[in-house]
Amino acid sequence: MGPADREPTATTASGEPTATTASGEPTQVPPGLAGGGAASARVDHRAKAQASDVQLQAATSVTVGSLGEWVRAWWVRARSGQAGALPVVIGLVVIALIFQTQDTVFLSARNLTNLFVQGTTYVLLGMAEVFVLLLGEIDLSVGYVAGVGAVVMAELVGPAYHWPWWAAMLAGAGATALIGLVNGVIVTLLKIPSFIVTLAGLLGWEGVLLYLVDHAKDANGGTIPITNNVVFDLVNGTISTGAAWIAGAVLVALFAVFVLRRDGRRRSSGLAAPPLGLTVVKIVAVAVAGAALVAICSANRSTVGVLTGVPWVIPATLAVFGLWTFLLGRTRFGRYIYAIGGNAEAARRAGISVTWMYIGAFVLASLTSGLAGIVYASRLGSISNNIDGGTLVLYAVAAAVIGGASLFGGRGRMIDALLGGVVIAAIYNGMGILGMSAAAQYMVTALVLLAAVTIDRLARRGEPGS
Repeated sequence: MGPADREPTATTASGEPTATTASGEPTQVPPGLAGGGAASARVDHRAKAQASDVQLQAATSVTVGSLGEWVRAWWVRARSGQAGALPVVIGLVVIALIFQTQDTVFLSARNLTNLFVQGTTYVLLGMAEVFVLLLGEIDLSVGYVAGVGAVVMAELVGPAYHWPWWAAMLAGAGATALIGLVNGVIVTLLKIPSFIVTLAGLLGWEGVLLYLVDHAKDANGGTIPITNNVVFDLVNGTISTGAAWIAGAVLVALFAVFVLRRDGRRRSSGLAAPPLGLTVVKIVAVAVAGAALVAICSANRSTVGVLTGVPWVIPATLAVFGLWTFLLGRTRFGRYIYAIGGNAEAARRAGISVTWMYIGAFVLASLTSGLAGIVYASRLGSISNNIDGGTLVLYAVAAAVIGGASLFGGRGRMIDALLGGVVIAAIYNGMGILGMSAAAQYMVTALVLLAAVTIDRLARRGEPGS
């Protein structure tokens, strides 16, 4: 739906923006009780829903003083369908155990590193979808938009034009950003539902991709090879083990300083903040995850010779993740996106330019998909006209929703795309190890998508009117 056609999910008499939770994300405020003449059953239902929502806000908005209090508040949120990342992490562990019992290669250092590399494409595409899903919209064109960006980059960096690698990458990403601008303008100004606009884009940009490849000077049999070493090494090159350990330690230290200072400022200002014990647990968890990643990638992955080190694409993807997380969580743009997703009409009455926020979200979605396309081309060492953009967009939506983003707007974080992308990569990688047929893989993909929507629906079971 376009921004002007959407029904507000909640309204207040004064048009104030929606409430926020302790994590800083807006929550949907239940509508007021019906006016005179409403059926008593409807009034009773809404009154109960409103009371439940007040209880939830009370549990999530206050400053908790201990880890035990935080756990109790988390349990209240979990019972209302806001369990956070825990179900995804548990699901990932279960998936790993299932594939490991079928083939012990799954948890080997060689395969895990390959899984991480595969997952970067899904993570980036999932992050692209998060921008529009937060608004209650969808972008079905990101798969082929990624392909267009990759073709532009590969052709410009090739022998025919011989652009510098960074200029070719900027051109490829810039082309996809322009596509997002077109999508956003059509959705907002012409008020055409994003589903229709981006479905047309899925077909149209596939045609553009075919045209570009067919007329590319460096194409050979429908494929444009990656001849630039820097672009090729984005995925296939590695950081030395020593440099990876040093960089990991520095990043963990910076993360620790950031979260400790952020929580300290919130406490000193009387705002909601997690207990110190929880903050320490988060820092330790990040340190353990970083150490495990470096240790896995530091093992020799080659059957002939030596191949160690963290692939460059992993820290590059984490850098994009950090940038977009900061954008959504620490800037006015991010707060406006959440406000619009929670209640577009209230956001409009509060003076937020809904149209420009929509356009910005679609631009960022297409830009991020362009980055995913560059990574995809680097991993394969080429980009061809048989890229399966339809399947890529399905994985993108599934990654975002499995991670915790809502299809109905107002809820989602970049960490959702990160976790969901790893889940999708694990499933895809595991099916490949087991040698499953294409037919079986498509059926599993369908089940994954159904599971994603079901999870989203269950997560919203406690919301009024759901």
